Amino acid sequence: MDQTRAHGSIQMLLSAEHEAQQIVADARNLKLARLRQAKEEADREVASYRAQMEAEYQKSLSESSGSSDSTVKRLEVETEAKIKSLKDVGGKVSPEVVKMLLKHIIVVKS
Repeated sequence: MDQTRAHGSIQMLLSAEHEAQQIVADARNLKLARLRQAKEEADREVASYRAQMEAEYQKSLSESSGSSDSTVKRLEVETEAKIKSLKDVGGKVSPEVVKMLLKHIIVVKS
């Protein structure tokens, strides 16, 4: 009877060990499933954030290139105005410069 009882106890221990192994395996599988799900969610979040940042970058790029065009036009207008101003000043001063040069060229020091 002791043997039967010992055999029954061993069987019960083996059954409990098998059940514990099953519980641990289930817990591992559940943990792996949660990790996969978290990774997928993180990947989706990263992709969404990347798309949002790319859209903002493209928007700022288009805005800055638009303002760049207007800046170029403004600078061209300012440059033309300065060139005209310099030509006008040069035209007014030109006769005086010619007189001064002729004076120094013609006058010979002896």
